[in-house]
Amino acid sequence: MLTVSLDALRLTPGARVLDLGSGEGRHLHALSVLPGVTAVGLDLSEADLLKSRESWRGLFPDAPLRIACGNAGRLPFPDDAFDAVICSEVLEHLQDWRAAAAEIARVVKPGGRIALSVPRFWPEAVCWKLSEGYPNTPGGHVRIFRKAQLTGEAEELGWRFLRSHYAHGLHAPYWWLQCLVWERRETHAAVAAYRRFLEWDILEQPRLTRWLDAALNPIMGKSLALYFEAPE
Repeated sequence: MLTVSLDALRLTPGARVLDLGSGEGRHLHALSVLPGVTAVGLDLSEADLLKSRESWRGLFPDAPLRIACGNAGRLPFPDDAFDAVICSEVLEHLQDWRAAAAEIARVVKPGGRIALSVPRFWPEAVCWKLSEGYPNTPGGHVRIFRKAQLTGEAEELGWRFLRSHYAHGLHAPYWWLQCLVWERRETHAAVAAYRRFLEWDILEQPRLTRWLDAALNPIMGKSLALYFEAPE
């Protein structure tokens, strides 16, 4: 389930990509099949990195996996280390997200591509309204971004805005449903049924739900994806 479009990064053989906040490896795994591309994942959660390693071994048993546990505000990489950086669904978790943005600017090469994704403002605001527990969960979301705000602050770093899109239109109702029954979300039958539907959709990719998701994305896509080019 990719939030970011890898095509927008213009990756060519020899490119190095950082997946910042790689989690369980969804973008990292997708990057690995691109010919000649070296992908590096970094995440603060050791548990997520272990899950990423387990799934990697099942998918790519003979390929090297490059992951590290680290802080987005203090990246363990030299300047201009990467041709592109993906930072998907991370900034909303950080108390000092601007420090992470500055680090991205430091490690990406001049002219490199940057892909950011965050929860879209209005679907996220609905979640906050429906449940006090949703934004107060340890490690959860600490802010809601507006598109103009995030784009403007990125441009202040010298990044050139390229384009944007919304993703995961089918996922917004799932999170609203969880928030409605927040204390019972792990056992609630409706939440479990919707989760099974989403898992089936991700694995099977039926044409009807792909069309429905694409139709819903501009209206209620759960995620906002933004693409930038670093200054030459």
